[in-house]
Amino acid sequence: MNLGLGEIAVIILVGLLIFGPNQLPKIGKTAGKTMYQFKKGWKEMMDDEDNK
Repeated sequence: MNLGLGEIAVIILVGLLIFGPNQLPKIGKTAGKTMYQFKKGWKEMMDDEDNK
């Protein structure tokens, strides 16, 4: 997914409007951890499929 600077700015602005500046870092941290776990699980699943 390729996002330009304008799209990222809009996403951040909407996030600030919805959640406020205090909650946004917590949400970003949680989203980052979730993406990491998803990618890790996906890689493990693909490695298991390759070993069969």
